[in-house]
Amino acid sequence: MRIVLNCLLAIALLAPSSGAVAQSLLDHPPNISGDWTGAPGTLYFHFLHRFSTSGAPERKVSNVPTFLLGSGLPKRLFAGVNYSTNSSLAPRFPNEWELFGRWLPLAQDYEDPLDVGAQVGYNNAAQGVDAELSVARRQGFVKLLLAGRALTDPLDNGHRQYAGAGGAVLKLGTYAALTGDVATVTDRRPGERVAWSAGLHVAIPLTPHTISIQATNTLVNTLQGASRGTPDVRYGFEFTIPLTLRRYFGRRVADTVVAEGPVTDTVVRVDTVRLARVDTVTMPVRGARADSIPSPVIRVDTAARPPVTRADTAAASVGAPRRPPAAPARRSEPARVSRTGIKNLAYLKPRIEVPLGTTVEWTNNDPLPHSVTAVDKSFNSGLIYPGKTYRHTFTKAGTYEFYCMPHPFMKGTVVVGGGAR
Repeated sequence: MRIVLNCLLAIALLAPSSGAVAQSLLDHPPNISGDWTGAPGTLYFHFLHRFSTSGAPERKVSNVPTFLLGSGLPKRLFAGVNYSTNSSLAPRFPNEWELFGRWLPLAQDYEDPLDVGAQVGYNNAAQGVDAELSVARRQGFVKLLLAGRALTDPLDNGHRQYAGAGGAVLKLGTYAALTGDVATVTDRRPGERVAWSAGLHVAIPLTPHTISIQATNTLVNTLQGASRGTPDVRYGFEFTIPLTLRRYFGRRVADTVVAEGPVTDTVVRVDTVRLARVDTVTMPVRGARADSIPSPVIRVDTAARPPVTRADTAAASVGAPRRPPAAPARRSEPARVSRTGIKNLAYLKPRIEVPLGTTVEWTNNDPLPHSVTAVDKSFNSGLIYPGKTYRHTFTKAGTYEFYCMPHPFMKGTVVVGGGAR
């Protein structure tokens, strides 16, 4: 076990900081997590405690914890181990652990139609290989999940068992979700029940941590344990601790951005007779923070002019050549928008390639604020609070590196082409 933990730590340290889908407890129910993967360069420690009570006269409270330690890898891969201090799979088997790998080939966060996850692992209590294939679809505030599992029979060496599972997540805003799932083995043995769980999952504001309060009739959170219900109902909680190693290792962008150079303030002056005239005023701003630079301001000058009489209007119109009717205005091309997000201390698309004139839109899906700040000071979102969106239109071709001011280890690049595609 110590070798496994050392390997996970080494992988997390060596993994590049490219973005990946990295979900919290708000994205899946307690007993289905097949489409959950981690961000490269991040270690994940989850501890899940489930409690049961015995009847009179003892009324004893028993606790069965399951610990998850895993590491996010590039290409939407995840490697981890589940360890539990108890097991119901085999007689007189005190501990159960599951060493597994997970892959997310399709993800809605990357504009795929749905999430598709695959997991394969070895369970020491069953002494065999288990696997899961899951699909999920998020529509508005609801996410539905389905999973199929192939399990080693812990009581019949060489025999395979199959299980199906389904669940749902109902988002209650940025910080909370209601979840539930059911699962069953196709050939349940005496004493086994349909497995189920229900939970209230909460993201702790201004932190990357999430916590779940849940009820279930399963014992541990391995594929084997999540597929087999018991006669007892257990109540418990799960708490997540992501350790972002990129925060402590690797090159950091400077925490402070200083703006040097002119800032252009566009002033539009409109009078009552002449057409609008646009004047450009240049205001030098040096030594100021980028987030303190004022945005361009449009001002309308409606200062009163001498009144225009009917005689003046008639005189102006006598002898004036008739103008041909104005040609209908040409339809402007639809604006190009590239949408992406920020999730679990990572930009979902750390490299964005767009044509000239595209508006890039970042939505913060984290429970803590972030920013999108250009290294060359050409744009700065300021703090983007949870659930809010920042947009910037790129009108000049080039390569723009950006980062997050509160978390300088978060970095990305926008490459703007020279013309429309």
